[in-house]
Amino acid sequence: MPAASSFSHLPASADGGSGAGPSAVGSAATAVASGPSAAELLDFARRVAADASIVATLPLDPEERTWIALDGPGGSEAWLIGWPPGTGTGWHDHADSIGAFATAAGALKEHSLAARLPTDGWKSLELAEGIDRSRVLAAGQGRAFGRHHVHEVLNESAMEHAVSVHAYFPPLPRIRRYSRTGVVLRLEQVEQPEDWQ
Repeated sequence: MPAASSFSHLPASADGGSGAGPSAVGSAATAVASGPSAAELLDFARRVAADASIVATLPLDPEERTWIALDGPGGSEAWLIGWPPGTGTGWHDHADSIGAFATAAGALKEHSLAARLPTDGWKSLELAEGIDRSRVLAAGQGRAFGRHHVHEVLNESAMEHAVSVHAYFPPLPRIRRYSRTGVVLRLEQVEQPEDWQ
């Protein structure tokens, strides 16, 4: 069972990271092979999301997202996150980590790109038509994703908090934050773990 180990407000920009050198990228690829799979992370997220006693430990703030770090399976990084009405992440990815999340309360909307983007060496891209995907994940629903999955997650409710469980392996080496205007996706910031922990 995951143990709560910390609580904090998410910073205004909680989804970026710094570039990893070639040896770090090779290590991440090796680590993914030896750690939990995306399906195992999703199973963990769903089990924790269904545990009302864990979900109840999360303090909810009326204006800012809140979080509690959890002990994820097999050395993964995991979080219980509270989403006030109208909050979201903005467009981002989780770099070399695979991941999963499940909604414990309320509903979250995910917008994602059904395309594999170059991992490095670009500042802006023009996106092709037909790659946008959207889904609503109500309480009890979740999804897994692979490396470099670009998405944004939102609580579109005007009245209700949402709560979700997220897990990543290897623990997030960086998160890249993007802006989007129409079909143009622009890399804005790369954050390190110390920026959100």
